[in-house]
Amino acid sequence: MGNEVSLICSDLIRFDTTNPGSGERHAAEHVAGLLAEAGVEPVVFESARHRTSVVARIPGDSPEALLIHGHLDVVPAEPADWRVHPFSGEIADGCVWGRGAVDMKGTLSMTLALVRDWARRGVRPRRDLVLAFLADEEASGEYGAHYAVRRHRELFDGCTEAIGESGGYSVEVRGTRIYPVAVGERGTAWMRLTARGVAGHGSRPPVDNAVAELCHALSRLASHRWPVRLTPGVAALITSLEEILGESIDRDRLEQEAERLGRAGTLFAAQIRNSANPTMLEAGYKVNVVPGTATAHVDGRFLPGHREEFLETVDRLLGPKVTREFVNLEDAPWAPLDSPFFERLRAAIVAEDPAARPVPYVMSGGTDAKAFAALGIRGYGFAPLMLTPDLDYFGMFHGVDERVPVEGLEFGVRVLDRLLTSPGA
Repeated sequence: MGNEVSLICSDLIRFDTTNPGSGERHAAEHVAGLLAEAGVEPVVFESARHRTSVVARIPGDSPEALLIHGHLDVVPAEPADWRVHPFSGEIADGCVWGRGAVDMKGTLSMTLALVRDWARRGVRPRRDLVLAFLADEEASGEYGAHYAVRRHRELFDGCTEAIGESGGYSVEVRGTRIYPVAVGERGTAWMRLTARGVAGHGSRPPVDNAVAELCHALSRLASHRWPVRLTPGVAALITSLEEILGESIDRDRLEQEAERLGRAGTLFAAQIRNSANPTMLEAGYKVNVVPGTATAHVDGRFLPGHREEFLETVDRLLGPKVTREFVNLEDAPWAPLDSPFFERLRAAIVAEDPAARPVPYVMSGGTDAKAFAALGIRGYGFAPLMLTPDLDYFGMFHGVDERVPVEGLEFGVRVLDRLLTSPGA
């Protein structure tokens, strides 16, 4: 099982599933084959040509089901920037290298290796498991999780909780291994902004310049200082960090405290405010022509419970001459901290790493958990990995030289095995 997980990860990385690109079909077919070899019947479907997902159910001792979801697609990678080719899946220096090693083909490999090991040992999970290997998470999820929820809802019958990416990994702080387990994430508001004005010759005095109006609006938006909003998940994280570090964290100076605390501070630095970052601009077609329209895209993120405050602020900053439309709008999901399932997630980590200190956590970005929340499924970020202190987990997400330790993957398989087969799971 230990050797198999790294080999599965290496094989998956070699499928170039860059999004946008040629799609996830070949990787999905490979996953379906690995499941079928383990006696698990996969359901394979496409939302568009080569936008392929795989879902399978493993019967357990309880019909109340747990969803384990992950995505097959990856973000682009420029080979010239990497020490090894990003789609080589090379195993070197104790790590599996390549795009997706962390985000998130390594996690998919842990699930697959565990299922195949169960088949060899005749192990049955404590509750029904629904395994989802999905397309398109690195975009809007429209061709993956959202399509699956709309068109194949029956595949998720009985699922009450879910585990997915961005949680359960180790962060070493002052000799202590902290494991953030995600209980929520910020909502997504990707917006297209449009300013309309009067087209004319570039040499004449401006009448109503759309480019200038849009730039002014973007400047107001980019320079806005969003107020700190301490949500329950982040508040619980800060309290846990105080207990672990043996010191108080000033809640009136959280930004400065995050910087002071280093790696521990990165766990809440981006999760105490809403944000709106301009990311794309388009206007004009000739230097001496004032265009009639100008457009921009903004990546907006809002904290759980703060969607309306976010949108009202955005509209006020944009002003009356700039309109917005959503490219993607999804609420901020959250899951309960005081649930028995959350405690089981923590216990599974500690059972494999007695020195572990699991803490609650809220993700700054987003995952497919948003799509499944629409079905009432409570999502937790739990992709367990023990990392070496020199590896920057956040830096490897969409970064260069992405890699995952082989021993970390093997640790993750053992944690999942405990979680899914122990009494009460």
